[in-house]
Amino acid sequence: MAVYTEVSDDELAAFAADYDIGRVTSCKGIAEGVENSNFLLQTERGTYILTLYEKRTRPDDLPFFLGLMDHLAGRGLACPTPVKGRDGTALRSLCGRPAAIVTFLSGMWPRRINPHHCAAVGEAMADMHRMGADFPLTRTNDLSVSGWRPLFEKARAGADAVSPGLTRIVLAELDHLESAWPAGLPTGLIHADLFPDNVFFLKDGGTGGEHLSGVIDFYFACTDILAYDVAVCLNAWCFEADGSFNVTKARMMLAAYRRRRPMDEAELAALPLLARGAAMRFLLTRLFDWLNTPADALVRRKDPLEYLHKLRFHQGLTGPGGYGLE
Repeated sequence: MAVYTEVSDDELAAFAADYDIGRVTSCKGIAEGVENSNFLLQTERGTYILTLYEKRTRPDDLPFFLGLMDHLAGRGLACPTPVKGRDGTALRSLCGRPAAIVTFLSGMWPRRINPHHCAAVGEAMADMHRMGADFPLTRTNDLSVSGWRPLFEKARAGADAVSPGLTRIVLAELDHLESAWPAGLPTGLIHADLFPDNVFFLKDGGTGGEHLSGVIDFYFACTDILAYDVAVCLNAWCFEADGSFNVTKARMMLAAYRRRRPMDEAELAALPLLARGAAMRFLLTRLFDWLNTPADALVRRKDPLEYLHKLRFHQGLTGPGGYGLE
């Protein structure tokens, strides 16, 4: 989440008047993330999230994203639900941008991740994969293997300034990933960006524990290899701040996922390669954003080299046992 487009009070009031949500009492920009402009919207009747979809989000994709949230919420997944205006339409326009309001989920994303968070994410991800099986729409993953080389070409000129030799490393890895990328694995609806800041937890009253209260930010969701979503989460949840890989977190995530959705031998065998691909995807998108984010954007740039270190870890594995699988 981020803020690229500012919204005036008059524009916001006119926009909100098309919904049955009451008068706006406050609206605050949310700085986290990189894709769209997001605001915490408070009205007389509740709290919502207002999103303005920026230039990198294709308008043609928005019915997929909003329809998917409706579908998953209807199946029982804790996720935002698009709010429809009085005319029955959820997708509208604000400040020259496509815009939508979705329901607000209580909870906080975990700043200090423990193995129990990873297990809960594994369960929620498996539930989402199962619940999405009958979602009627599909969307190609533009940030999968066929899109990585074109994306790197957009950032190539500045790559070695970020880290000497980065161009050589990326090109060699792209050669390997493009030639070895698996075919025939189970596919379906994936989140593709299930990072800790997209998963909320709430404290359990009196017990001191936590439970997963919601999954947000479906704006990279697509149709792709289901195990690739698992690989994204291994990268996002199972490395420590010092760069070391926490095999206990990985083992608990994978065990929880497989209890809800069993994985076949081919999926498990492909995990190291899929994890290399996931590390490459986030290395490249972070590299592009590092070099191209406007100086005045209310957004926190993320270090692409974090994912170079993760890529090197996955390159060193000879099989899925490195993730705690027996």
